[in-house]
Amino acid sequence: MNTALLLIDIQNDYFPNGRMPLEKSTEACQKAQEVLQAYRSKQLQIIHVQHISTRPDAVHFLPCTKGVEFHPDVMPMKGEAIIKKHYPNSFKDTTLLNHLIKNQISHLVIGGMMTHMCIDATVRAAYDLGFTCTVLHDACATKNLEFNSMVIPAQSVHNAFLAALQPLYGNVLSSRDYLQMLGTRSAVSA
Repeated sequence: MNTALLLIDIQNDYFPNGRMPLEKSTEACQKAQEVLQAYRSKQLQIIHVQHISTRPDAVHFLPCTKGVEFHPDVMPMKGEAIIKKHYPNSFKDTTLLNHLIKNQISHLVIGGMMTHMCIDATVRAAYDLGFTCTVLHDACATKNLEFNSMVIPAQSVHNAFLAALQPLYGNVLSSRDYLQMLGTRSAVSA
């Protein structure tokens, strides 16, 4: 099974001083960076997804702003794929599916922002398209939501969406557990 690391929307606007900071975005980025470094050291497939807002009422990920740029800790390197998207689902109107088919990728290891939106939409779409997914729960972050005038804390949102993904849509692991598994497998079957 050929595997790729798919890092979704780890962009400056989601961090402190950004236009939409998420709870624990810095910690999630650090975990994503650890996995990214392991993939680089093993020369495995890496894909970065970048959200660029096209909605007229958008307040974050605006084109040509610092906020739309990748966070410096996970900045893509030469040879790593960059997929630009305009919707929560990383497959919608993007080149992601073609890239995965071309590179014979069948398993996606996913981290990024936001658990309740782009992570959820992409994992469900990937499953529907026949891909196997592993979601790195501590390499993802989200924010408080509100429903019926009630605030739902970010950690509850995060946990609920991850719980809904497993086991059908994906295997949900910590980055540490995944890196331990990665270390015991060959680079080809990682």
